[in-house]
Amino acid sequence: MSQQGGRPTGHEDDWWGQLYGDATEDTGPTAAPDSLDDRFASAAGAVNQRSGAGAGAGVSGTGATVLPPRAGGDAAAGPSAFPAGLPKPPGFTVEEPREPTEPEERPTPASDDEPWTATRADLPAYSPEPLDYVGNGPPTYAAEPTALPAADPDDLDDLVADTVLDGAHYGACTLRAVSLRGDSARYRGEPRRDSLLTARFGTGDHALILVAMATGARATPNAHRAAAEACHWIGRAVGRSHARLSEDIRAARRGDLKSGLHRLTDRSLGKLRASAAEQGVEPEEYAATLRCLLLPADPACRTRVFFGVGGGGLFRLRDGEWQDIEPHVTDATGEPVVGFGSLPAETPEGDRLTMDLGIPTPPSPYDPAPEPPREPFRFRASVARPGDTLLMCTGGLADPLRGEPELAAHLTTRWSGPEPPGLAAFLADTQVRVKGYADDRTAAGVWET
Repeated sequence: MSQQGGRPTGHEDDWWGQLYGDATEDTGPTAAPDSLDDRFASAAGAVNQRSGAGAGAGVSGTGATVLPPRAGGDAAAGPSAFPAGLPKPPGFTVEEPREPTEPEERPTPASDDEPWTATRADLPAYSPEPLDYVGNGPPTYAAEPTALPAADPDDLDDLVADTVLDGAHYGACTLRAVSLRGDSARYRGEPRRDSLLTARFGTGDHALILVAMATGARATPNAHRAAAEACHWIGRAVGRSHARLSEDIRAARRGDLKSGLHRLTDRSLGKLRASAAEQGVEPEEYAATLRCLLLPADPACRTRVFFGVGGGGLFRLRDGEWQDIEPHVTDATGEPVVGFGSLPAETPEGDRLTMDLGIPTPPSPYDPAPEPPREPFRFRASVARPGDTLLMCTGGLADPLRGEPELAAHLTTRWSGPEPPGLAAFLADTQVRVKGYADDRTAAGVWET
């Protein structure tokens, strides 16, 4: 085709003249019926003529041959065609049809015992459901919260959330912490007796991270308040002394750390007993266990310090095995025996001692009332290795971890990966239930890198 007003260029413009020349007559209306079936038969016949298929290759219709449908959706498309005798427009290419390739067959193992490596095709399209429980059978209570604790409209600050989740990364360690209400409290509508505090004091490499957790006394109305107050007092005491504590940790002054933290713990729990006296309740009714972990932010310091009062658990996952590193305090129990806790039978001069008839002596009105026996102070400072996982927890998780081997094996599998779990994954792992253990759970995990 030439430009507007130009002269014909030769045979290349013959096709244009044949279509639009003055000698070409108008086709005009056709006498053949123009129905949908007629149009389909006409189009099918044109396609059949272009492909060169015989009449026996298709299904006969109304005067035309219709090609059978393709065998499948993956059948190769036919080659592109252009009317013969006409020049091809610029960019028009004819692609050869591609041979259909058969899908690669997955090799099958010779036997069921032969190891098999899964491929992408073998993986499910959805994530597996998280593990709900381990052990002999399902727990008694439901897995999700049932009832909320009663609320006082004039004291809404006293409400405690069902679950608390926190995390951080400082230096060479990654921290995950969680505190959740037990199945029994969720069913009965009782508040969570466990309390969790995570705090950072200072900045830079001199910063000190504190993780404190407390558990209020069982079957007491203000157990959650006592636990929260215990975490509050120890947090304030550590925060005011964090510079000295951080220096002692980096310098490995174990003796100074133990004595200093013992003193801070006694002062904090002493304020808790004073608060009980102000409320007019017995000290045992407003008491709490306390467990703390100090983590320096300095990447060059891998010393981890644990201290506290009361039961719980301190575990370390190293080389795929759990180690119970809870400091055990040995107390003298039972009646005194000769050579241990009792006076000698006679004096060096041979005089026999007077027998104690066990007659009680009335207390003096001037002596203060005896205090209830206090829990011994627990302390441990250890050096972490790359790849270790340190777990500090209250009794709600420590007891099933010691009593149910399947739970320990499950956490070993979940926490032995190259990366620490995320917050949601850590929550799912720590709330795997075991029948017979329905207390609150509070845990702090430290992954060393």
